[in-house]
Amino acid sequence: MPGGRLTQQERQQIAVGLADGLAYAEIARRLGRPTSTITREVTRNGGPTGYRADLAHRAAERRAQRRRPAAPPGAQAPAQPYGRDAEAVRDYQESLTTVFMTSGLPKMMARVLGCLYTTDTGSLTASELARRLQVSPASISKAITFLESLDLVRRERDERRRERYVVDDDLWYQSMIRSVRDNAQFIETARQGVGVLGPGTPAANRLENAARFLDFVGEGLTRAAEQAREILYTKVETTPDGTAEPGPEHA
Repeated sequence: MPGGRLTQQERQQIAVGLADGLAYAEIARRLGRPTSTITREVTRNGGPTGYRADLAHRAAERRAQRRRPAAPPGAQAPAQPYGRDAEAVRDYQESLTTVFMTSGLPKMMARVLGCLYTTDTGSLTASELARRLQVSPASISKAITFLESLDLVRRERDERRRERYVVDDDLWYQSMIRSVRDNAQFIETARQGVGVLGPGTPAANRLENAARFLDFVGEGLTRAAEQAREILYTKVETTPDGTAEPGPEHA
């Protein structure tokens, strides 16, 4: 059933779909599953060329068996706020982690980001992350340094002077602007190459076309990011006469 664990039959259908060259989204549509579920299933079991339904099913059974003895007899998973299903939250966090990995993040960095995004506060300390992910503090430190360099997390101090790692609305804007800045460096270097290789030559034309494309897209992305930030992340405050007016943006 959608939302539950994949069955052996579903895994066989995934294998058939991969053999037929179907995209993950199409396989997911046929099974009535989220695309992220199929992406995670294939990624963790050999990829599109190495996926084997029987091996994937046995691996899933072993993972399920390993999870059960982790807690003492009679113990239950920590209670989730808002009446959430703890196992469903854990599975969703794995799906989100897989999406981050397929977008290019290394596994540990993707796990940290997935953990942060599935907390209501959007912030955790290093020790909290290490405990939730069952990894060493050194692994968390390395992951945070990497994510911070991409403007995907930020650091702040809480009232107890502990360092917390935060994801919030403004980080997507900052990450987008950083990407545009990175492209600007390529644009400048590409146009230097035009002078070196000679205007009008095939190599120079290739670099000039790349620079023009990225320049055009970068301007559009910057405008869109600024408009989205202003529209989506601006608080609406009520004036004394009862009318609404824009307030300050989220920090």
